[in-house]
Amino acid sequence: MNPQGAHPLPSTAGDAGKGDIDSRGQTVLADKVIEKIASQVASDESVAGGSSGGFLGIGTHADLSARPKASVELSGNIATLSVEVGMLYPVPLRQATEALRERIRAKVTELTGVEVRQIDIRVSWLTTDRGDGSGRRRLL
Repeated sequence: MNPQGAHPLPSTAGDAGKGDIDSRGQTVLADKVIEKIASQVASDESVAGGSSGGFLGIGTHADLSARPKASVELSGNIATLSVEVGMLYPVPLRQATEALRERIRAKVTELTGVEVRQIDIRVSWLTTDRGDGSGRRRLL
């Protein structure tokens, strides 16, 4: 054992040239990584957003520039995602959620190598405000 307390890797002199995948170790991916990727993909969508502000859910408001909430159940290399978004109204919800579902599935699989079997999308609010940041009310 060296002074830092690290142990040397076991010698695999016979397999050194073969590049055997099993001898290289294991990559562990935290659930939070997949959740952040899914929520970022959802926030990149022009018609989807999250909630911002408030404390413990009190005083929150619709914000298309906020990142939606995402949660994941990971079983080995298979993920089940749940995403809570808000959407810009009017939007065809079925088509918008299906497009969002496919983008999230493709991007999570591309970046992590995890197979996404199911994505549940919950639309928690709709807004007509695009959030242009002007801070002014629109007169009817």
